[in-house]
Amino acid sequence: MRNPLSKTIQDIKPSGIRKFFDIVSEMPEAISLGVGEPDFDTPWHIREEGIYSLEKGRTFYTSNSGLLELREEICKWYKRKYNVDYDYRNEALLTVGGSEGIDVALRAMLDPGDEVIIPQPCYVSYVPCVELAGGVPVTIELKNENEFRLTPEELLSAITDKTKILILAFPSNPTGAIMTKEDLAPIADICKEKDIFVISDEIYSELTYGGETHCTIGAFPDMKERTIIINGFSKAYAMTGWRLGYALAPKVIAEQMTKVHQFAIMCAPTTSQYAAISAIKEGDKDIEMMKESYDKRRHFLLKQFEEMGLPCFEPKGAFYMFPCIKEFGITSDEFATRLLQEEELAVVPGTAFGDCGEGFLRISYAYSIDELREAMGRIKRFITKLREEKNA
Repeated sequence: MRNPLSKTIQDIKPSGIRKFFDIVSEMPEAISLGVGEPDFDTPWHIREEGIYSLEKGRTFYTSNSGLLELREEICKWYKRKYNVDYDYRNEALLTVGGSEGIDVALRAMLDPGDEVIIPQPCYVSYVPCVELAGGVPVTIELKNENEFRLTPEELLSAITDKTKILILAFPSNPTGAIMTKEDLAPIADICKEKDIFVISDEIYSELTYGGETHCTIGAFPDMKERTIIINGFSKAYAMTGWRLGYALAPKVIAEQMTKVHQFAIMCAPTTSQYAAISAIKEGDKDIEMMKESYDKRRHFLLKQFEEMGLPCFEPKGAFYMFPCIKEFGITSDEFATRLLQEEELAVVPGTAFGDCGEGFLRISYAYSIDELREAMGRIKRFITKLREEKNA
């Protein structure tokens, strides 16, 4: 019998995040800081709108692009927040989470052999989605000393005559790094000069701290025409399980993305779309409440790492820390595996997000202070043991 499987899919490694999540699910006393999911319930007014839509029998397909009212509100929101104009009728698409938006954008834009620049460490799906779309991923290793920001020099060194797309993902999963307006300006200039398109994954756009605010590269002069913005409701509104994201793109790209979405998905979940109207119209206070709580946890972890002598730059976005563990002389995977086995604490090795994540861990602080306090105690106990072993 011939092999029924595609060589491409066989060569793609499973997500390094899920490995530890699956193990910890069978350990009742374990604490997991490995999953990037808000610990808040979806705000009640959003749930109520979803329930109401079901009670009213709104259980049919929407248009392929999604509810017109929701697309209009999203475009109004981006204009209000980031001063970038999109036509809600022709330049907005509702997707099944931000992840589908990334996949659909790549499939709509790539021909075999087109190169996509991917700064790493990065979200686990970018490289596989490029490969599944027939593209060639070209990775850039971001540096701890630059707080994992993309520099113009790094970008220029990766560009070839086959480069078509740059994936930008700030605030970053896994590092928590951000790119300011000043950081993005030379990147935008290079993209225009070299005729490169940008997929800007902005799913954590509302979670920035320390007085910083998110800036979208699509708002720079002449960048809207070459930018596909990916965002959604999962992180800002604690709506992970509702599976609703969106893409904003120039009409010529949005039309083809909608075609892929049409054949693969039909439309995003109807109930989620109605709930999201309430989220985007009335959810600003919810975001601020959750953001304030995350910021307190962020400060708590930074202080804990400082006290235990674990180097970690100050992340100003998302809800992740990316501490360095190179002093212990073991791999990130070995560190995470031993920590889980010996202290029943799950974190994600940095290598789950690219080879340049070696020597780092991703730790999510989307958990209660009590859980974080207990987890920090376990990490402190573990690294004390490692230091004793090293000095023995």
